[in-house]
Parts: sequence; structure tokens; C-alpha cells
Amino acid sequence: MDHPLIDLINARIAKAEGEGAFDNLPGAGRPLPACDDPEAAVMTRILKDNGAVPEFVSLSRELSRLREALRDTADRSERRRMMQDMSLLEAKIEIARKAR
Repeated sequence: MDHPLIDLINARIAKAEGEGAFDNLPGAGRPLPACDDPEAAVMTRILKDNGAVPEFVSLSRELSRLREALRDTADRSERRRMMQDMSLLEAKIEIARKAR
């Protein structure tokens, strides 16, 4: 089934083409970059352009931050709590990697 606005979309594209809106675009005449996952290429680009990272990457950064804080902490109860948090983060990282 076509999009309900397909005729309008095609008319606007044809008008823009006629006005030269697509002439001299950056990268014109060059091949498209290689793409591992064409189905998700647009979403991947949007996420990348906005600084998003996979969940396991952000969790790994948090784990690194906790490890550094652990080195600077002398309080035993605080260290125990931090090690529990690190263990939980390691489990979350493994789950996130497998889900990807």
C-alpha cells in the first residue's frame, strides 16, 4: 500500500528536481559509503549525528568511572557498594552485547 501522500511527495520531488535543488550536492557522482546494515542505515546515522552510542558502550564508560572511583575510596562499606554496582554493570554490559 502506498503512502497516502505519495502523489504530493512525488510532485514536490519533481518540482525540486526541475528547479535544480538536487544539482551539485556534496558527494554527487561518488559511490555511496559501504553500509553494514542498510535496513537501519538512516537510524544509525541519526543516532551517530546526535552523539548516541550503543548501550554497552555507555555502560562500559560508567564501569570505568566506577573503577577509578574505587581506587580513590578507602571506606570499606562504600567500596563494597561500589563493587556491587560494578558487578551489576558487568552483567548489564554482557546482556547488552548479546542483545546487539
